[in-house]
Amino acid sequence: MPSFIQHTIGNNSFILHYNRIVFWEQQKVLILSDLHLGKTGHFRKSGIAIPNAVMKEDMQRLVDAIQFFKPVQLVIVGDMFHSVANKEHELFLKWRNDFSNIKILLIKGNHDIVPHEWYRNAAIDVVEGNWRLNDVAFVHQMEDADEALLQSCFYFSGHIHPAVSIKGLGKQSLRFPCFFFTKNFAVLPAFGKFTGTYLMEPAKNEKAFAVVNNSVIAF
Repeated sequence: MPSFIQHTIGNNSFILHYNRIVFWEQQKVLILSDLHLGKTGHFRKSGIAIPNAVMKEDMQRLVDAIQFFKPVQLVIVGDMFHSVANKEHELFLKWRNDFSNIKILLIKGNHDIVPHEWYRNAAIDVVEGNWRLNDVAFVHQMEDADEALLQSCFYFSGHIHPAVSIKGLGKQSLRFPCFFFTKNFAVLPAFGKFTGTYLMEPAKNEKAFAVVNNSVIAF
C-alpha cells in the first residue's frame, strides 16, 4: 500500500502522507494541524502518568517529514500547542533551533493560548482567523471560514481530528485518522497521536483518505 497519495485541486498538487501531513508541491509548503504539543506534559502535571516519549515520537515524525520534503515553510492549521507553557514547550524550542531556517506560520487555534511573546521568541508567525496563499486558504475551524474566500479559494482546516471506520472480517471495525475532502475544503487529521478522533461518514461527493500504519488508503 502507498505511503502517500497525490491529490490535485485546480492547478495545485498536494501529497497526502502517512505522517498525517500535506505537502503542497508548487509552494513547497508543509501543511499540518493539531499537534497539541505539551498535552502529555499537561496531563502529567495533573498527576496522570503519560510517557514523555509520546511527544518525542511526534517531533521525530515532523523531522522525518521536513528532511524528506525539504519545505520552505510550515503552515500549522491551529492547535500547535495544547495549553500554557510546560517543559515540553522548552523541548520544542530546542528543536526549533535546529530548524531555524524554515518559516513557521500558525493559524491560531482554540488551544493556542501561550503568550504572544513566546511565539515571537520561537520565530513563529501567528495569524488569527483566516490566511490565504494564492487560491488556497487556511482556517482552524471551518465554521470561521470567510464567506468571500469560500467563493474563490479551497480551504484547509483542522480542529475536529477526522477519522473513518473500516470494517474487517467478522463484523469487526477499526477507526483510523483520515484526510477528509469536500468540494470546497479539506479537514486534516490531527498530527499529534495523543488526541481523540471524530468519526466522519463521507457523502457521495466527498472523499476520505485513511492513514493506516505507514500507508494512505482512499476510502
